[in-house]
Amino acid sequence: MRKNKSSVLIVDDEPTNLRVLNQILNDSYKLIFAKSGQEALALVEKEAPDLILLDVMMPGLTGYEVCEHLKQNPKFKSIPIIFITALSDPDDEAKGLNLGAVDYISKPISPAVVKARVKTHLSLVDAEELRRTRLQVIQRLGRASEYKDNETGMHVMRMSHYARIIALDYGFSKAEADNLFNAAPMHDIGKIGIPDSIMLKPGKLTTEEFAIMKKHPEIGAEILGDSDSDLIELAKLVSMTHHEKWDGTGYPKQLKGTEIPIEGRIVALADVFDALTSVRPYKDAWSIPKAMEFIHSEKNKHFDPQLVEIFEQQIAQIIEIKERWKD
Repeated sequence: MRKNKSSVLIVDDEPTNLRVLNQILNDSYKLIFAKSGQEALALVEKEAPDLILLDVMMPGLTGYEVCEHLKQNPKFKSIPIIFITALSDPDDEAKGLNLGAVDYISKPISPAVVKARVKTHLSLVDAEELRRTRLQVIQRLGRASEYKDNETGMHVMRMSHYARIIALDYGFSKAEADNLFNAAPMHDIGKIGIPDSIMLKPGKLTTEEFAIMKKHPEIGAEILGDSDSDLIELAKLVSMTHHEKWDGTGYPKQLKGTEIPIEGRIVALADVFDALTSVRPYKDAWSIPKAMEFIHSEKNKHFDPQLVEIFEQQIAQIIEIKERWKD
């Protein structure tokens, strides 16, 4: 259950400073107090606060040392730390920020500044929590589609890694490539809506059965719906477009060339390569040279020619991923 009030740990060896901060923040947050660095570390273990206001100059462990301890601990490194200190040298501020603090407030403090900074950084915590929650939903939906398919979880993992490699070489930023990595597992979510008699059929599909199977991109888009989440919108885009082909013969919209969003073009290539080189109930795994020969032959037909060139250049990384995430 979500807490009604965010918790703030205030660390200062001067009782007067603790009282002042209590008066400023008590109405809005659950406050926890520590008078030393050692006490602060113990309270973080016990309370796991949402944010820490940390004095720098204290007997025993300094604020810098407390910050360093927390940032080295995977359990607590994401807790935002704001230094509150009388130190005014820019080098002191730089040191605190380099240790992982998110902000620096100088004494004597302004109540308005303290309130604004605390509110801002807790808002960022809430935004990150929402992002993580949405990512978990995406991942669980991806797992749901695997249960409906003959494919394995390793297929989804491999093709997502391939997609990220291609995207980075194409020119995506790291953040953009990571988003594609997280959205790519949703490419076949629409298969949840395809009858088991078709999904689990070991032999070749009839024309009528394949017509039903071809509906899964649009079913996936309907499942994901409209969202204010960039990640879910990207997953929807990938679901809709990963079966389109460069020459316009794909489905469901027969998009052609750059009409197909780049994310769909990337996932199409990553998905086909892994499908070809993996065992399925209806076929043996192709060798990598045979799969690469096929992909090269589909350049300008199924696949974006620029992406095929990138894939061929990155084949060593692709093979490494394939070996790491074997079925």
